[in-house]
Amino acid sequence: MNHRHRKILHSLFAHPVSANIAFNDVVHTLEELGADIENKNGNRIGVSLNGHNVAFVHAQHSLPKEEVIQIKKFLETCGVDPAKYPV
Repeated sequence: MNHRHRKILHSLFAHPVSANIAFNDVVHTLEELGADIENKNGNRIGVSLNGHNVAFVHAQHSLPKEEVIQIKKFLETCGVDPAKYPV
């Protein structure tokens, strides 16, 4: 995982919640973590990681805070710890 992806991962887990994260950067970071990404109907993507599946709404630009929280909870469920990926 390169520096940019590690930086995005840490921003997803940052407190307070960041609202300035590009959706495409998150998708690329998820792919680097080993996730399978599938385009779905209605501006959604399906993400499969470590045996867990979820669907996210595709944001046009930056992710709203609610979606950042959803992605963070999904990553926690999958066992992803940003401490394993130092910036």
